[in-house]
Amino acid sequence: MDAFGLPRRLLAEFVGSALLVTVVVGSGIAAAKLSANDVGLQLLENSTATVFGLAVLILMFGPVSGAHFNPVVTAADWLLGRRTGSGIASGDAVAYVVVQALGAVAGSWLANIMFDLRVFELATKERITTGHIVGEVVATAGLIALIFTLARSGRAGLSAAAVGAYIGAAYWFTSSTSFANPAVTVGRMFSDSFAGIAPASAPGFIAAKSLAR
Repeated sequence: MDAFGLPRRLLAEFVGSALLVTVVVGSGIAAAKLSANDVGLQLLENSTATVFGLAVLILMFGPVSGAHFNPVVTAADWLLGRRTGSGIASGDAVAYVVVQALGAVAGSWLANIMFDLRVFELATKERITTGHIVGEVVATAGLIALIFTLARSGRAGLSAAAVGAYIGAAYWFTSSTSFANPAVTVGRMFSDSFAGIAPASAPGFIAAKSLAR
């Protein structure tokens, strides 16, 4: 990753985050259209696309930027770096978080365009309950634990498969359907679709991820 300058790494994080949200939101829109009367099937379709899409994006952009696409992952990398003398620098970490959020919003807009929805819209799907908050804490804590385990055991090469599998599983074992990503949460506010989250619900989800960290 050190072989690439910061601008190129930031571009990779922006594009990767945008495509991740496009996968999440776009597959959610498609699922709602294809299986309008079966929410369980919609979630299966949405989660399956997310698993494969996330794994592919990690493989594509991992060599450039580390394929964080997630402020929680960036924070974990920064924290791990402070302990080991490696990892992302503080200034770079802040820049990563900014472009991840911007990319996530752009990803929602792209999904809206592809499915002939209004480009600029806000989600109306309320998700904020105690169970959802607990679900986000569990999902995010599990993701952080997985990342630290892979890094410490020298198995970072398995990240694409392991992270994709974990997020796919967490779609089903958490009540929140495992956002586990503040940037993706922000992006999903901008599509009033199956995968959307109302702006009023987003702060609680983001706070839950901070607690897990």
